[in-house]
Amino acid sequence: MAARGSERIVDAIEELILELPARVRGSRTKLSEQALGAVRAVVDDLNLASRDDLDELELRVAQLEHRLRLLEQQRDASSS
Repeated sequence: MAARGSERIVDAIEELILELPARVRGSRTKLSEQALGAVRAVVDDLNLASRDDLDELELRVAQLEHRLRLLEQQRDASSS
């Protein structure tokens, strides 16, 4: 009877060992999601610009620089 109990314990341990990698991956994913959520909350609290906001501003600055160059070229052409 003790041997049968030992077999159950060994079976349970083997099952846990086989499940361990999946549990660790699940925990890691959950932890990553929680960390990302915390970082987003801090960014929102600090009212920081997002990457998309910065990309949009960079595009607008490039467009304004282009327009300025065109105006300068027109001015230089008309003064010549």
